[in-house]
Amino acid sequence: MRSPLFKPRPLSGWVLAALLASPSVQALDLLKTWELARAHDPQMQVVAATRSSVQAFEAQAKALWRPVLMGSATVGAMSADTRMQGAQFSAPGFGQSTGVSFATSASAATSTRWSLQAKQPLYSPERQAQQAQLHTAAGVAELRADLAQQQFMLLTAQRYFNLLLAERQEQVLKNQYAAVSRSLTEAKDRFALGDLPVTDTHEAAARAEGLKAQLLAAGSEVQMARSVLTDSTRLGAEALKPMAPKGDAAVIDVPTLAQVLDHVREANTGVRLQKAQQDVAQAELQKHQRSGGVTLDLVASAGRERLSGEGDFGPSANSQGQQMVGLSLNVPLYTGGWRSAKLQEAVDAQARAAAEVDLAVQQAQQQARSVWLALETGPARLAALKASWQASTARLDATRLGRQVGDRTTLALLQAENDAAQAELAWLRAQTELLLTRLQLDALTGSMSVQSLQALNAQLAP
Repeated sequence: MRSPLFKPRPLSGWVLAALLASPSVQALDLLKTWELARAHDPQMQVVAATRSSVQAFEAQAKALWRPVLMGSATVGAMSADTRMQGAQFSAPGFGQSTGVSFATSASAATSTRWSLQAKQPLYSPERQAQQAQLHTAAGVAELRADLAQQQFMLLTAQRYFNLLLAERQEQVLKNQYAAVSRSLTEAKDRFALGDLPVTDTHEAAARAEGLKAQLLAAGSEVQMARSVLTDSTRLGAEALKPMAPKGDAAVIDVPTLAQVLDHVREANTGVRLQKAQQDVAQAELQKHQRSGGVTLDLVASAGRERLSGEGDFGPSANSQGQQMVGLSLNVPLYTGGWRSAKLQEAVDAQARAAAEVDLAVQQAQQQARSVWLALETGPARLAALKASWQASTARLDATRLGRQVGDRTTLALLQAENDAAQAELAWLRAQTELLLTRLQLDALTGSMSVQSLQALNAQLAP
């Protein structure tokens, strides 16, 4: 859900909305773009795979304390000879004999063996630490998926507005080129009549060629922005018609910087991810601290072994069966320095993870300050750019009129047209940057979601 810190206030309209494509083609809104990108872009497959690993970590944590059952079976050719001397033999009806010898023999015999072993952990501090680590790793995977999805939301919105900007820039350049072409035609006609010097014709021709080059570059930018969005949404180029903000679009009421920084410290997804990774490192440390402890398992086993074949004393067969249920106590005594080395590695990793948490908080708060300042000054900046564009337009009209009566030169007219076009594009770019900045604030404060896109999409109109 969106943060309660966000409250709308009126924003000046976007008069450039009339420059959108033909109304016969249905406009594509931002929310629909996100839905299509979520369904088709490979980045979301990465997010889904990351999120699915959560269940795998949880399943591993549960499996640590479940019984383990192992079965084995072997079959093969085997030879065996046994000799025993000096044995004592006694049996009912046979009396007792000493110095008895026994011998068995089996050559080219068949040996079969099977066994079942079961073990149920009862006490293991190391397993307890492993279980806690796996639960934490599941949380890390979930946060990674959330962070990747938030970043992809921002990327999709940026791609959407990149196409809008590229198309508008191309349209403004087309309008400017048409105006310069008219000026060039007029300059040629008036030069032919002797009313203007040839320099006016050259200046208009040079500006027209320069604009032609800019138009070619702008066309390439449009094609590139369109292809990127096409690859992400699987929509055809003819269906990619981005929408502009409504005339009554709103900008958020920026909260205080202290509130923003508090939200970043506690709710920023990147910071939470780093803290979770620190917890994983702490659990790894605890696991190695407990790895030298005593463990107790309930064990059970059953098996049978049979050997049959021909031997030196005739046909031979031998079979043996075993069953056992009991407790197994394990006490590690010496590991050759392995445990202490792994423990030191875990200590260093935990210290590094703690430092990375502080670094993540610092970087996120620096980004939040930048975004907060952009939103705080955004409305005033838009008003100034709009006033600049309106002043440039008025100057262009005055220069065009002065050019007609001979008070302004062709060069002055061309410069006025260029200034007006640049002011128009600057105002347009600032509005899209402010919209993206709103999403960035949501992401930094941990409230970035589909509702963020819905709120922004509600301010767009064809």
